[in-house]
Amino acid sequence: MAQDDNGTGTGTVISPTSWVADQARLYEESGGTEGTTMQGAPCLLLDYRGRRTGQWRRTVLIYDRDGDDYLIVASYGGSDRHPQWYLNIQADPEVRLRVGTERFAARAETLSPQEKARVWPHLVELFAPYEGYQKTTERDIPVVRLTRIEG
Repeated sequence: MAQDDNGTGTGTVISPTSWVADQARLYEESGGTEGTTMQGAPCLLLDYRGRRTGQWRRTVLIYDRDGDDYLIVASYGGSDRHPQWYLNIQADPEVRLRVGTERFAARAETLSPQEKARVWPHLVELFAPYEGYQKTTERDIPVVRLTRIEG
């Protein structure tokens, strides 16, 4: 797995998926001015701690806004399993984000079924494959709210 010290000296592990790692590097190295979309949808960098190792890891995810918060979808392409990043943020919800040129800490929280029902139509409008992903799995695909931590 590739590592990027991200200016922090932490040796953040970048996704082992090559296209994700390439996009994450481009996003970070450009200071958030390149690699900021995926199939026309806006993307952010999510840094989270591994639940077993405690090591920082990074992935690129499509996001939407809900007021001042950011929403991400744990779709894993419609897999019957949750993505690893989702399992890790359940264990430690304190994360770091890069959204465009801005970098900040945030707290992750899975939306309730009622909240998901409210935001899901707009998420599908933003990235149409989400609808198909939900239809290919019996797993209820989680939507996660990322709220900026001040300070």
